[in-house]
Amino acid sequence: MTAITLSILLSILDYSSANIALPVMAQDLGVSPAGSIWIVNAYQFASLVTLLPFSALGGRIGYARMCEIGIIVFLLASILCAVASSLPFMMFARALQGLGGACIMSVNLALVRLVYPTAELGKGIGLNGLMIGLGVAAGPSLGAFILAVANWHWIFWINIPLGGMALLLGIVALPKAQHYTQTFNLLHALLTIAALGCLVIGLNMCAHGQHILPGSALLCGGSVLIILLWGQQNKVEAPLFPADLLSRPVMMQASFVAILSFIASNFFLISISFTLQEDFGRSSVVSGLLITAWPIGVVLASPVSGRMADRFSSTVLASFGLLIMASGFAFLLSRPLTADNFSIAACIFLAGMGSGVFQPPNNRIIMSAAPKGREGGASGVVSLSRLSGQTLGATAVALVYRLQTVHAAQICLIMAMAIAFVASMTSFCRIRQK
Repeated sequence: MTAITLSILLSILDYSSANIALPVMAQDLGVSPAGSIWIVNAYQFASLVTLLPFSALGGRIGYARMCEIGIIVFLLASILCAVASSLPFMMFARALQGLGGACIMSVNLALVRLVYPTAELGKGIGLNGLMIGLGVAAGPSLGAFILAVANWHWIFWINIPLGGMALLLGIVALPKAQHYTQTFNLLHALLTIAALGCLVIGLNMCAHGQHILPGSALLCGGSVLIILLWGQQNKVEAPLFPADLLSRPVMMQASFVAILSFIASNFFLISISFTLQEDFGRSSVVSGLLITAWPIGVVLASPVSGRMADRFSSTVLASFGLLIMASGFAFLLSRPLTADNFSIAACIFLAGMGSGVFQPPNNRIIMSAAPKGREGGASGVVSLSRLSGQTLGATAVALVYRLQTVHAAQICLIMAMAIAFVASMTSFCRIRQK
């Protein structure tokens, strides 16, 4: 389990710590702040479009081996990032890092399921969520510390000892026994990458108001490819695109609720800095400290929620988690502009705690619903739901800021509250269906 959590911490910690260094990297590489965003987008895009193919490949070659390959690729890409001297080279290196991260994330929960018995699966998923929360919380602080004592290159060099330890432990301890699938359809893998790529690029083009016609064409093309894949893969015993899993009502509902939750959280996390600085008049340093209350809430709630999911209804826990998240957003929205830092942090902490309560039981529902041999597909569904929600949330925030120049941050907070509440009610409906 240490090997599993170290590998996921490696990818999460690097992603969150690199973001804080974007202004410095942009200046050093001689690009505009807008151009530096591609350093982030290259990683996220490569991860999103390859997640499902790598999940299926893990079922073919072994989840442990897939994770080890991901760590190796991530380490090599980290070296390339550390020596990069131009934006195109950095984008290439970050995309390669994204591929390594996708290898790790695609089989992460599948390995957790192999380590823990079914009766204690929530405990393992909760611990996994704890490490993800720690990575999100510690990343910005680690990045700021490195920038204070060294240059931004060390943000990537520091991956080498952590990744080396994860790789060594992985080779020694990761479970090798699993039910292997016999086929890997390369054509369907390429179609999946093309479909998700078209959807993501098309969404971004439309949201930013640039080249709306080509963006719409890409959205239509991606949708057609998804429909074709669904029809073809639904007939296969162990499909690359998890049509068999998503055809199960329990899996589809849990995935849909997860996507809504990440759309809501991204509405909040992307716009909260503007809310704190523009509406509440806080400095960037104070805003950063206040935002840290979110991952602290996630870190404290995830392991407790995971253990409770092994004893009580996962659906009830997940539903209440979303309701707590929505309440945190609502309380923050109701705060007067003269509110003190403690009350603001308490609202953000409550919302983060709601996210921490929701994720382990909902992920447990997805992993438990997968039949034997489809752990990799279920793990891919969990990660794809998260990345899809984050991508849709980021795109929606960009659209809000493009259409509404005044009070955009407040609108984003209202949207976060509304979507989290809708997700909670949708999740509660699953109880009645049982």
